[in-house]
Amino acid sequence: MSEEHRPGWVVLKFGGTSVSSVERWETIRHQARENLERGHHVMIVVSALSGVTNLLTELVDSAEREERERILGEIEARHHDLLEACGLRDLAAFGAHWGELGELLSTTAFPARGDARAAILACGEQLSSAIGAAVLQSAGLDAQLQDARALLQAVPGSEANPLSVRCSPDADPDLAARLAAEGPLHITQGFIVAGPDGQTCLLGRGGSDTSAACLAARLGASALQIWTDVPGMFSADPRIVPEARLLREIDYLEAQELASMGAKVLHPPSIQPVARHGIPLFIRDTSRPQAQGTKIAATRRRGQAQVKGVVSRRGITLVHMQNPAMWRQVGFLADAFAVFKRHDFSVDLISTSESSVTVSLDPESAVDPGGQRLRDFVSELEKICRVEVRADCVSISLVGNAIRTNLGRLSSALDVFHDRQVHMVTQSANDLNLTLVVDPDYADSLVRKLHQLLIASQADQRTEFGPSWLDLNRADDGALLPEPWWRARSDSLLGLLGERDAAFVYHLETARAAARRLLGLRSVERVLYAAKANDHPEVLRALAAEGLGFECVSLAEVEHVLAEVPGVAPSDLLFTPNFASRDEYAKAFEIGATLTVDNSWVLHQWPELFTGREIFLRIDLESGHGHHRKVVTMGKDSKFGISLDHLESLAGHLSRHRIEVVGLHAHTGSGVIDPVVWQEQLDRLLAVLPHFPDVGILDLGGGFGVPERISQPGMDLDVLDRQFSETLGDRPLKLWVEPGRYLVAECGVLLARVTQLKDKGSHHYVGVATGMNSMIRPALYGAYHELFNLNRLDEAPDRTVRIVGPICESGDVLGESRLLPECREGDVILMANCGAYGRVMASHYNRRPPAEELILED
Repeated sequence: MSEEHRPGWVVLKFGGTSVSSVERWETIRHQARENLERGHHVMIVVSALSGVTNLLTELVDSAEREERERILGEIEARHHDLLEACGLRDLAAFGAHWGELGELLSTTAFPARGDARAAILACGEQLSSAIGAAVLQSAGLDAQLQDARALLQAVPGSEANPLSVRCSPDADPDLAARLAAEGPLHITQGFIVAGPDGQTCLLGRGGSDTSAACLAARLGASALQIWTDVPGMFSADPRIVPEARLLREIDYLEAQELASMGAKVLHPPSIQPVARHGIPLFIRDTSRPQAQGTKIAATRRRGQAQVKGVVSRRGITLVHMQNPAMWRQVGFLADAFAVFKRHDFSVDLISTSESSVTVSLDPESAVDPGGQRLRDFVSELEKICRVEVRADCVSISLVGNAIRTNLGRLSSALDVFHDRQVHMVTQSANDLNLTLVVDPDYADSLVRKLHQLLIASQADQRTEFGPSWLDLNRADDGALLPEPWWRARSDSLLGLLGERDAAFVYHLETARAAARRLLGLRSVERVLYAAKANDHPEVLRALAAEGLGFECVSLAEVEHVLAEVPGVAPSDLLFTPNFASRDEYAKAFEIGATLTVDNSWVLHQWPELFTGREIFLRIDLESGHGHHRKVVTMGKDSKFGISLDHLESLAGHLSRHRIEVVGLHAHTGSGVIDPVVWQEQLDRLLAVLPHFPDVGILDLGGGFGVPERISQPGMDLDVLDRQFSETLGDRPLKLWVEPGRYLVAECGVLLARVTQLKDKGSHHYVGVATGMNSMIRPALYGAYHELFNLNRLDEAPDRTVRIVGPICESGDVLGESRLLPECREGDVILMANCGAYGRVMASHYNRRPPAEELILED
């Protein structure tokens, strides 16, 4: 029997969004009844209605009576709307608490401070719990309304600040017995505890979680459930990283670290009380009560290093202290930190050297309206060292087990910081996090990149990760994604393969449909196809027939397109070479293709070649993106594009040689689905325009991503179109894009026949007739392609296998930890999304020929 099903006390905490509607209260009633039927005693802990604590904070901070009355009216309306929806009128308990709030307001000097402030802020929970008790009672549940101040007391000495006290997590069998004698179901307030004299004290913002945890500890509960508006803890903030993965089960220490370093699902102090008593904590979603959620409990700590999350915190203040005399000076840190203590600033992160110390201030202790406390603090600290304060920074933390033993793998991911200023680096003493502090402008971008490199790229091989935020929310919306074209054509595919051992198969109508989607973008004037993605003549002709032009990166590609696509004109071609010879540029001009220059050196060295010509310039906007560091095509580590530092001098040179820049080109990387990235790149490209007044075309390049899995949504083109249109506004500019993978990846599959099977250690190998010689992306980029047994699509998968090719390389692995039905010699494995960067990147390594290409037309 699991912990949450074992009879005993169960504590259920419901947050603000969970108690703000009649629909959510239906879930609360159901959970209460379900736990009672299992034989539990149940303690329900509630927060204030969503937004009410914020309104109360505005109220106590307001010195204007009229403003307080307006806020009070809004608070009253929210509660009466809920009472009305729940069918409750003239609720005495609610009226009594509302009257107490009125009395407090009439006797308080504003802005309110100290005990009065705490008492007013506590009213939100008192009002919501009064409504909650009535809702439960109206459903036939005998809920006892308890005053939290009779259940929880502040730790002596912590009440100096009544807005943020600590609460004892000691077990209290007498309290558990007393409440059990009163009845099996109770409801009380979160956030609120009693001070030494019985006065109202608070556990700090988010303290309802801590109230619930302390009650679980005091009652000796078998489980604590935190019900909120998300289905658990995630590997990153889904608002920043929609691909963030649900964490199915994590250790108390990992959860503590995630919460402390920025994950906002749990109040950080709430974990220690349950960890101390070994009480499992479950995070559940009130709107999706059947969802799995996250379990936080004592788990067997694995020796293998694992990154579980990439989290960030904004509003970080750094204090840099420097004094060359501090080297070997006994007591310097003690003297410095005594100043912190006197001014009530708590230190969070710390980094030291022989002559300097940098610390970050705990964000809660750093709250300082007006800044006078900080100024006084700095003034005193400057008596012993030179002080530099840097405010509004962002900390980015990699959280997981055994971070120190993971540094080898982390090193490549940390390349994303190469062109960014890092103000501080710390590694936690408990070996659970590595934190870097950076400026806020590019923090979200860094979080997204780190998550992709360290988590998303391998989450499918790790059981602790569940579905992504995108997958969960799309499933809840009931949106049915279209089935891939090949599922209904399995017989045709097997027939087309015939006696062959392997083949790429392209379904041209799928490519045509992708082209039509892009041509439907109202903000985009022209769509070019990046021919390097797949240069099969039938593919080129199909896309040309839809009205697409072509982007080529070599003279050979230009000549190939002209030879294979009837009617294509040189003006339909954009030539974007990289470190090519002078002859390629000259021949491209002779042919009549539009030419993109991505290196200012060629313009300075060969000015006569470009004099009087119209060209595009490829600009490095310094912030690249992509599904792997090897496909990021911007930044100081990328060989592509002209540095922003060169633009001012280049503009003068172009003018002297009558070289006219008519287009600006930028390519961020590959596999980018998030519309926010494209919006950022367009904004950056627009910022370059003043250097080149003749520009009429902005080319955002390619890199539009496609979903790796059938269950994932693709790019939201409607959002992208709207963002582009709003950004461009009335500017007389034309927008071009030049995707490759987006147009052809989904139209192609790789079929490979099973040759051998092998069991070795914990691995079950399925060998197929071709491997990295045909599809190198998994070995080169760590790319993920879904794999299916085409002969057994209707059979339930029952074995986790590693699918490998015949190439004599350990990296010849097409798929790790894939769940498939039993495979047999001669079966055909289908690898999805192989229409792009498959055959065009193939080789004859080991003298094995790559899979041939076939066309499937309906």
